[in-house]
Amino acid sequence: MKLLYKFSLLSVFAVILSCKETPKSVNKATDVSVTETDVISIPESWVNSRVAKAKEKLNSSEAGKVVWNAMEAHGGLDTWFANGPITFRFNYQPLDGKTARDSYQTVDTWSNRSVHTSATDSSAKFGWTGEQAWVKAKDSTAFAYDTKFWALTPLWFVGHPFVLSGEGVNLELLEPTTYKEKEYNVVKVTFDAETGDAPDDYYILYVNKESNKLAVMRYIVSYPQYFKDGGHAPEKFTEFIGEQVVDGITMPGGFKTYWTVKDNQPGDYITKIDFTDVSFEKDLSKDFFDAPEGAKILE
Repeated sequence: MKLLYKFSLLSVFAVILSCKETPKSVNKATDVSVTETDVISIPESWVNSRVAKAKEKLNSSEAGKVVWNAMEAHGGLDTWFANGPITFRFNYQPLDGKTARDSYQTVDTWSNRSVHTSATDSSAKFGWTGEQAWVKAKDSTAFAYDTKFWALTPLWFVGHPFVLSGEGVNLELLEPTTYKEKEYNVVKVTFDAETGDAPDDYYILYVNKESNKLAVMRYIVSYPQYFKDGGHAPEKFTEFIGEQVVDGITMPGGFKTYWTVKDNQPGDYITKIDFTDVSFEKDLSKDFFDAPEGAKILE
Protein backbone atom coordinates (compact mmCIF):
# COMPACT_ATOMS: atom_id res chain seq x y z
CA MET A 1 0.00 0.00 0.00
CA LYS A 2 1.01 3.53 -0.65
CA LEU A 3 3.46 4.96 1.86
CA LEU A 4 6.25 7.26 2.79
CA TYR A 5 6.39 10.15 0.35
CA LYS A 6 2.92 11.00 -0.87
CA PHE A 7 2.87 14.30 0.91
CA SER A 8 6.57 15.08 0.56
CA LEU A 9 5.94 18.05 -1.71
CA LEU A 10 3.42 19.44 0.75
CA SER A 11 5.74 19.17 3.75
CA VAL A 12 6.88 22.68 3.01
CA PHE A 13 6.60 23.82 6.57
CA ALA A 14 8.25 20.87 8.23
CA VAL A 15 11.25 22.78 9.61
CA ILE A 16 9.29 23.62 12.71
CA LEU A 17 8.58 19.95 13.16
CA SER A 18 12.26 19.03 12.85
CA CYS A 19 11.35 16.81 9.89
CA LYS A 20 14.34 15.74 7.87
CA GLU A 21 12.77 16.01 4.42
CA THR A 22 14.20 18.71 2.18
CA PRO A 23 11.95 21.73 2.70
CA LYS A 24 10.45 23.77 -0.11
CA SER A 25 10.34 27.55 0.09
CA VAL A 26 7.41 28.99 2.01
CA ASN A 27 4.92 31.23 0.24
CA LYS A 28 5.84 34.75 1.35
CA ALA A 29 2.17 35.67 1.62
CA THR A 30 1.86 33.25 4.54
CA ASP A 31 5.10 34.26 6.25
CA VAL A 32 4.55 34.56 9.98
CA SER A 33 6.65 35.08 13.08
CA VAL A 34 6.64 31.81 15.02
CA THR A 35 7.81 31.38 18.57
CA GLU A 36 9.99 28.30 18.95
CA THR A 37 8.80 25.70 21.44
CA ASP A 38 9.88 22.21 22.41
CA VAL A 39 6.68 20.60 21.09
CA ILE A 40 5.29 20.00 17.62
CA SER A 41 3.19 23.04 16.79
CA ILE A 42 1.64 24.14 13.51
CA PRO A 43 0.67 27.82 13.24
CA GLU A 44 -2.96 28.38 12.33
CA SER A 45 -1.93 30.51 9.34
CA TRP A 46 0.06 27.58 7.94
CA VAL A 47 -2.92 25.25 8.28
CA ASN A 48 -5.20 27.82 6.63
CA SER A 49 -2.80 28.29 3.72
CA ARG A 50 -2.39 24.58 3.09
CA VAL A 51 -6.12 23.94 3.34
CA ALA A 52 -6.92 26.85 0.98
CA LYS A 53 -4.55 25.43 -1.65
CA ALA A 54 -6.06 21.96 -1.32
CA LYS A 55 -9.59 23.36 -1.59
CA GLU A 56 -8.74 25.30 -4.73
CA LYS A 57 -7.06 22.32 -6.36
CA LEU A 58 -9.77 19.81 -5.46
CA ASN A 59 -12.65 22.03 -6.51
CA SER A 60 -11.14 22.41 -9.98
CA SER A 61 -12.47 18.97 -11.00
CA GLU A 62 -15.67 16.98 -10.49
CA ALA A 63 -13.76 14.12 -8.84
CA GLY A 64 -11.97 16.60 -6.61
CA LYS A 65 -15.26 18.17 -5.55
CA VAL A 66 -16.46 14.76 -4.38
CA VAL A 67 -13.28 14.31 -2.33
CA TRP A 68 -13.44 17.84 -0.88
CA ASN A 69 -17.07 17.32 0.14
CA ALA A 70 -16.03 14.06 1.77
CA MET A 71 -13.32 15.89 3.72
CA GLU A 72 -15.93 18.38 4.93
CA ALA A 73 -18.32 15.58 5.90
CA HIS A 74 -15.60 13.83 7.89
CA GLY A 75 -14.80 16.94 9.92
CA GLY A 76 -12.77 19.18 7.65
CA LEU A 77 -9.16 19.21 6.45
CA ASP A 78 -8.45 22.20 8.68
CA THR A 79 -9.50 20.25 11.77
CA TRP A 80 -7.53 17.20 10.63
CA PHE A 81 -4.29 19.20 10.51
CA ALA A 82 -5.00 21.48 13.47
CA ASN A 83 -5.67 18.52 15.78
CA GLY A 84 -2.02 17.47 15.62
CA PRO A 85 -0.57 13.94 15.29
CA ILE A 86 -3.02 11.06 15.59
CA THR A 87 -2.49 8.09 17.94
CA PHE A 88 -4.34 4.79 17.60
CA ARG A 89 -4.16 1.02 17.79
CA PHE A 90 -4.39 -0.77 14.45
CA ASN A 91 -4.82 -4.53 14.70
CA TYR A 92 -4.61 -6.10 11.24
CA GLN A 93 -5.73 -9.74 11.45
CA PRO A 94 -5.60 -11.92 8.31
CA LEU A 95 -8.11 -14.74 8.57
CA ASP A 96 -5.94 -17.23 6.64
CA GLY A 97 -3.32 -17.56 9.37
CA LYS A 98 -0.83 -15.12 7.85
CA THR A 99 1.13 -12.67 10.00
CA ALA A 100 -0.96 -10.33 12.12
CA ARG A 101 0.23 -6.74 12.58
CA ASP A 102 -0.85 -5.18 15.85
CA SER A 103 0.67 -1.94 17.07
CA TYR A 104 -0.03 1.31 18.82
CA GLN A 105 1.09 4.08 16.53
CA THR A 106 1.43 7.81 16.38
CA VAL A 107 1.39 9.47 12.97
CA ASP A 108 2.29 13.05 12.14
CA THR A 109 -0.53 13.97 9.73
CA TRP A 110 1.23 17.19 8.72
CA SER A 111 4.47 15.69 7.38
CA ASN A 112 3.88 11.92 7.33
CA ARG A 113 6.12 10.53 10.05
CA SER A 114 5.30 7.66 12.36
CA VAL A 115 6.25 5.67 15.45
CA HIS A 116 4.84 2.19 16.09
CA THR A 117 4.97 0.33 19.40
CA SER A 118 4.25 -3.38 19.56
CA ALA A 119 0.94 -4.17 21.25
CA THR A 120 2.61 -7.04 23.10
CA ASP A 121 6.03 -5.56 23.90
CA SER A 122 6.24 -1.84 24.66
CA SER A 123 10.02 -1.86 24.19
CA ALA A 124 9.72 -2.98 20.55
CA LYS A 125 9.28 -0.05 18.18
CA PHE A 126 9.69 0.99 14.56
CA GLY A 127 8.96 4.09 12.54
CA TRP A 128 9.56 6.51 9.72
CA THR A 129 11.34 9.84 10.36
CA GLY A 130 10.34 11.44 7.08
CA GLU A 131 13.65 10.30 5.61
CA GLN A 132 14.61 6.99 7.20
CA ALA A 133 12.89 3.83 8.33
CA TRP A 134 14.12 2.38 11.63
CA VAL A 135 13.42 -0.45 14.06
CA LYS A 136 14.43 -1.04 17.66
CA ALA A 137 13.62 -4.38 19.26
CA LYS A 138 15.47 -6.77 21.56
CA ASP A 139 13.87 -9.73 19.79
CA SER A 140 14.65 -9.86 16.08
CA THR A 141 11.32 -11.62 15.50
CA ALA A 142 9.27 -8.91 17.22
CA PHE A 143 8.02 -7.68 13.85
CA ALA A 144 7.67 -10.54 11.40
CA TYR A 145 6.76 -8.27 8.51
CA ASP A 146 8.19 -5.42 6.43
CA THR A 147 8.17 -2.54 8.91
CA LYS A 148 9.27 0.03 6.33
CA PHE A 149 6.25 -0.79 4.19
CA TRP A 150 3.96 -0.81 7.23
CA ALA A 151 5.23 2.43 8.79
CA LEU A 152 2.57 4.58 7.07
CA THR A 153 0.28 1.97 5.51
CA PRO A 154 -2.38 2.16 8.27
CA LEU A 155 -2.71 5.90 7.64
CA TRP A 156 -4.02 5.00 4.19
CA PHE A 157 -6.91 3.21 5.87
CA VAL A 158 -7.75 5.57 8.70
CA GLY A 159 -6.76 8.85 7.02
CA HIS A 160 -9.09 8.85 4.02
CA PRO A 161 -10.21 11.21 2.59
CA PHE A 162 -7.73 13.66 4.15
CA VAL A 163 -4.64 11.89 2.79
CA LEU A 164 -5.71 12.87 -0.74
CA SER A 165 -4.85 16.56 -0.28
CA GLY A 166 -1.20 16.11 -1.27
CA GLU A 167 0.81 16.59 -4.42
CA GLY A 168 1.14 13.76 -6.94
CA VAL A 169 -2.45 12.62 -6.38
CA ASN A 170 -4.67 12.18 -9.45
CA LEU A 171 -8.44 11.81 -9.20
CA GLU A 172 -10.90 10.41 -11.73
CA LEU A 173 -14.68 10.32 -11.35
CA LEU A 174 -16.01 6.91 -12.36
CA GLU A 175 -19.58 5.79 -12.93
CA PRO A 176 -21.68 5.87 -9.74
CA THR A 177 -22.56 2.58 -8.10
CA THR A 178 -24.97 1.00 -5.66
CA TYR A 179 -23.78 -0.95 -2.65
CA LYS A 180 -26.09 -2.39 -0.02
CA GLU A 181 -28.99 -0.42 -1.52
CA LYS A 182 -27.23 2.94 -1.17
CA GLU A 183 -25.99 5.20 -3.96
CA TYR A 184 -22.33 6.17 -4.16
CA ASN A 185 -20.13 8.48 -6.17
CA VAL A 186 -16.98 6.61 -7.16
CA VAL A 187 -13.52 8.21 -7.34
CA LYS A 188 -10.38 6.49 -8.57
CA VAL A 189 -7.08 7.65 -7.06
CA THR A 190 -3.78 7.18 -8.88
CA PHE A 191 -0.34 8.71 -8.38
CA ASP A 192 2.36 10.42 -10.40
CA ALA A 193 5.27 8.20 -11.38
CA GLU A 194 7.70 9.63 -8.82
CA THR A 195 5.25 9.65 -5.93
CA GLY A 196 6.23 7.30 -3.13
CA ASP A 197 7.65 3.80 -3.08
CA ALA A 198 4.67 2.30 -4.92
CA PRO A 199 3.36 4.78 -7.51
CA ASP A 200 1.39 2.04 -9.29
CA ASP A 201 -0.95 1.69 -6.35
CA TYR A 202 -4.52 2.82 -6.85
CA TYR A 203 -7.57 3.31 -4.68
CA ILE A 204 -11.24 3.36 -5.67
CA LEU A 205 -13.40 5.13 -3.09
CA TYR A 206 -17.17 4.91 -2.64
CA VAL A 207 -18.58 8.19 -1.30
CA ASN A 208 -22.21 8.18 -0.15
CA LYS A 209 -24.24 10.59 -2.31
CA GLU A 210 -26.35 11.78 0.62
CA SER A 211 -23.88 11.95 3.53
CA ASN A 212 -20.65 12.47 1.51
CA LYS A 213 -18.98 9.94 3.81
CA LEU A 214 -16.73 7.11 2.68
CA ALA A 215 -18.02 3.56 2.88
CA VAL A 216 -15.74 1.42 0.71
CA MET A 217 -12.13 1.46 -0.44
CA ARG A 218 -10.98 -0.88 -3.20
CA TYR A 219 -7.22 -0.97 -3.70
CA ILE A 220 -4.18 -2.85 -4.92
CA VAL A 221 -0.72 -3.33 -3.41
CA SER A 222 2.15 -2.86 -5.88
CA TYR A 223 5.06 -2.39 -3.44
CA PRO A 224 8.20 -3.26 -5.47
CA GLN A 225 9.82 -5.19 -2.63
CA TYR A 226 6.87 -7.59 -2.83
CA PHE A 227 6.65 -7.57 -6.63
CA LYS A 228 10.23 -7.29 -7.85
CA ASP A 229 9.26 -8.05 -11.47
CA GLY A 230 6.37 -5.61 -11.49
CA GLY A 231 2.70 -6.30 -11.11
CA HIS A 232 0.55 -6.20 -8.02
CA ALA A 233 -1.62 -8.23 -5.70
CA PRO A 234 -5.25 -8.88 -6.67
CA GLU A 235 -7.60 -6.04 -5.84
CA LYS A 236 -9.09 -5.93 -2.35
CA PHE A 237 -12.41 -4.54 -1.22
CA THR A 238 -12.39 -2.87 2.21
CA GLU A 239 -15.65 -1.93 3.88
CA PHE A 240 -15.63 0.81 6.53
CA ILE A 241 -17.51 -0.49 9.57
CA GLY A 242 -19.37 1.94 11.81
CA GLU A 243 -17.88 5.28 12.77
CA GLN A 244 -16.29 7.14 15.65
CA VAL A 245 -15.90 10.89 16.14
CA VAL A 246 -12.72 12.11 17.83
CA ASP A 247 -12.01 15.83 18.28
CA GLY A 248 -14.36 16.68 15.44
CA ILE A 249 -13.03 14.10 12.96
CA THR A 250 -15.31 11.26 11.84
CA MET A 251 -13.42 8.03 11.17
CA PRO A 252 -14.37 4.39 10.69
CA GLY A 253 -15.00 2.18 13.70
CA GLY A 254 -13.09 -0.63 11.98
CA PHE A 255 -12.61 -2.38 8.64
CA LYS A 256 -13.49 -5.65 6.90
CA THR A 257 -11.48 -6.61 3.83
CA TYR A 258 -12.49 -9.02 1.05
CA TRP A 259 -11.12 -10.03 -2.31
CA THR A 260 -12.80 -8.07 -5.09
CA VAL A 261 -14.68 -10.44 -7.41
CA LYS A 262 -16.96 -10.20 -10.44
CA ASP A 263 -18.76 -6.90 -10.99
CA ASN A 264 -16.60 -5.30 -8.29
CA GLN A 265 -18.39 -7.09 -5.51
CA PRO A 266 -16.80 -8.31 -2.24
CA GLY A 267 -15.82 -11.98 -2.29
CA ASP A 268 -14.21 -14.00 0.47
CA TYR A 269 -13.75 -12.17 3.76
CA ILE A 270 -9.96 -12.18 4.31
CA THR A 271 -8.93 -9.60 6.93
CA LYS A 272 -10.44 -8.13 10.09
CA ILE A 273 -9.02 -4.78 11.21
CA ASP A 274 -9.69 -3.24 14.61
CA PHE A 275 -9.15 0.51 14.85
CA THR A 276 -9.27 1.62 18.48
CA ASP A 277 -7.74 3.90 21.14
CA VAL A 278 -7.91 6.93 18.86
CA SER A 279 -6.80 10.35 20.02
CA PHE A 280 -4.99 13.42 18.74
CA GLU A 281 -1.82 14.64 20.46
CA LYS A 282 -0.91 18.31 20.78
CA ASP A 283 2.03 18.06 23.19
CA LEU A 284 4.55 15.77 21.48
CA SER A 285 8.18 16.81 21.66
CA LYS A 286 9.83 17.88 18.42
CA ASP A 287 12.16 14.89 18.50
CA PHE A 288 9.35 12.37 19.02
CA PHE A 289 9.56 11.06 15.45
CA ASP A 290 13.36 10.87 15.36
CA ALA A 291 14.97 7.44 15.33
CA PRO A 292 15.83 6.61 18.98
CA GLU A 293 19.34 5.85 20.17
CA GLY A 294 20.27 2.27 19.36
CA ALA A 295 17.75 1.91 16.54
CA LYS A 296 18.68 0.05 13.37
CA ILE A 297 18.32 2.19 10.25
CA LEU A 298 16.71 0.21 7.44
CA GLU A 299 17.79 0.38 3.80
